[in-house]
Amino acid sequence: MQVIDGKDMILGRMATTVAKKILGGEEVVIVNAESVILSGKKQMVIKKYQKEYKAGSKYNGPFWPKRPDLFVKRSIRGMIPWNKMTGRNAFKRLKVYMGVPEEYQSTQMMLIENAKAMNLGTLNRVKVGVLCKQLGWSG
Repeated sequence: MQVIDGKDMILGRMATTVAKKILGGEEVVIVNAESVILSGKKQMVIKKYQKEYKAGSKYNGPFWPKRPDLFVKRSIRGMIPWNKMTGRNAFKRLKVYMGVPEEYQSTQMMLIENAKAMNLGTLNRVKVGVLCKQLGWSG
């Protein structure tokens, strides 16, 4: 089992690495889901996800969860073959938490080098926790 610290990790890059690991049969735990980063200007990112929540829009949303841990988990689900049994079984090997639970505090956490936020090249970024608060999460 690998424990990954999501603090200041880019969501898409982290999600692709995690998807490969769970499809390969490994169990993966992600902690600090509220500190994962989405790239882009804050208002543009928030507007993109809010338009899927509007009543009467062409989207029959919501497609994205409002809790940060479920938001990250849903992003990873989009990178596995969800409609096949291999994808469903792989998804069961993934656990995502907000903060660090007591059982994983003494565990050595893995960092994904290519997913660090300092590799992003721009200062336009939004944390998943901030985005979820804008979507209606009351945490």
